[in-house]
Amino acid sequence: MRHLMSPLDFSTGELDRLFSLAEDIEQHPEKYAHACEGKKLATCFYEPSTRTRLSFEAAMLNLGGKVLGFSDANSSSAAKGESVSDTIRVISCFADICAMRHPKEGAPMVAASLSSIPVINAGDGGHQHPTQTLTDLLTIRAIKGRLDNFTIGLCGDLKFGRTVHSLINALVRYENINFVFISPDELTIPEYIIETLRERNIPFREIRKLEEVMPELDILYMTRVQKERFFNEEDYVRLKDYYILNKEKMQLAKDDMIVLHPLPRVNEISVEVDDDPRAVYFRQVQYGVYVRMALLLTLLEIEVA
Repeated sequence: MRHLMSPLDFSTGELDRLFSLAEDIEQHPEKYAHACEGKKLATCFYEPSTRTRLSFEAAMLNLGGKVLGFSDANSSSAAKGESVSDTIRVISCFADICAMRHPKEGAPMVAASLSSIPVINAGDGGHQHPTQTLTDLLTIRAIKGRLDNFTIGLCGDLKFGRTVHSLINALVRYENINFVFISPDELTIPEYIIETLRERNIPFREIRKLEEVMPELDILYMTRVQKERFFNEEDYVRLKDYYILNKEKMQLAKDDMIVLHPLPRVNEISVEVDDDPRAVYFRQVQYGVYVRMALLLTLLEIEVA
């Protein structure tokens, strides 16, 4: 039995197979429509989510399975003080696989250590968000045709952004990736990630102005400044509008650069950019359903002929 706690839980070869399965699901959805009949997915979300939770639910429903769970810790027995370890033991009696989001780093790992069913980390604090990373990688592969030889700019909240941390950790395994980190001084990339890049001799730069690097980027990964990660309102208000991607900045970019965003956005990408063919963040959402369908099949060890 396997769990997914980090993108690194899968080798690059396993990821290639996962992405090929996701692409086959996209092309032949009818072939997979009954693959999970009789199976149940539990979505245990202790933290608010729209895209991730509904994406998991859509994935299981598309496979012919069923979904149960909760979307708020206050609507679960956690409000009465029940521990994560007890919750997963109970959930294991009801479901065949579980997707868990939790504000505390490491909580899904605790659940996986005591679970009798596969557990998927659907985001834990500012730590990891592996299924978003799988979505990002599939989007890049599908549109760019490769997962190597490109320059990627990551812009916004690089300190607390778990999607950013997971994506960097996944991309360091591929050849010739150049990282450009674009953030205000207060939201720079954590030192442990910088150390990893230095140890592997992977090129990176830290800059403050997005305009400086737009012409050289193959991929721009935008993130929002996350209000829920701040301890005081003043810091959030001061930083939330630090970077706004608009048509003017897009004119500086390559014709084939793509813009990704894990969503939700606030105002860091102007709606005027949405019609630009290089803005692929809504296609990214659709790829998230396909990759989660492929992941559910893989962890449940279901093969479709």
